[in-house]
Amino acid sequence: MKIDFFGKQVLITGAARGIGQSLCEAFLACRATVHAVDVLADPLKDFKRKVLARNVVGLRTYVADTCNTRAMKEVVAEAITGEGVPQIDILVCAAGGVLGQVSGPLEELSDADWNAIIDVNLTGSFTAARAVVPGMKANKDGRILFISSGAGLRTSLTGLQSYAAAKAGQIGLVRQLAQELGPSGIRVNAVAPGFMRTSPDYERQWKSYGENGQRQLIERIALRRLGKPEEVANAVMFLVSDYASFITGQTLSVNGAP
Repeated sequence: MKIDFFGKQVLITGAARGIGQSLCEAFLACRATVHAVDVLADPLKDFKRKVLARNVVGLRTYVADTCNTRAMKEVVAEAITGEGVPQIDILVCAAGGVLGQVSGPLEELSDADWNAIIDVNLTGSFTAARAVVPGMKANKDGRILFISSGAGLRTSLTGLQSYAAAKAGQIGLVRQLAQELGPSGIRVNAVAPGFMRTSPDYERQWKSYGENGQRQLIERIALRRLGKPEEVANAVMFLVSDYASFITGQTLSVNGAP
């Protein structure tokens, strides 16, 4: 099986680190033009510098908040104008996370903390999808994929009510958009990774378990190890490729377990 995205325009949110960065690397290796979006300006700049140092071409970066409707429309407009093409072919929404929050009793959760996590994980995915869909409809083709989480399929290891709700919301949105956009030739799917040490927040979560908790977590995984961002990227590459041309509205768990 050979996957190639030569000539395709791929927009990736949350691209500066972790799974998002691995997605950028994977699509670049498959000859796509990658439009990398993140609100983290310095990490995004560092990533671009590393890519250019390897003489890899095809990466364009944008500092933008995916929750901002105007900002996302401007990113899409610039991406299209800059490349002289009519639309984004593939959207992968990897922006998300827990924003440094830790779990606590429901009655102590503030509106601001709830909204912040819902926004970055769920609203940002919706806003990005809304920005690219007009071009995809005009072309009668497109692929949209959300990076959800095992937290959207069961209870969350983070203990955060908002995170569990946002990730479940992404999966529900995938099903609904797949039904709505299917007649326009647009496929919509999700990948649900298990726990990965992909950001400072998740590294703190990992350390908080201690040696015993870490061992117990790994022992609950059939393959007895944590996953890697590139393994998530591999699943994404398949789902947005022509090999998955009759798959839509689905969520693929990438967690090393049945």
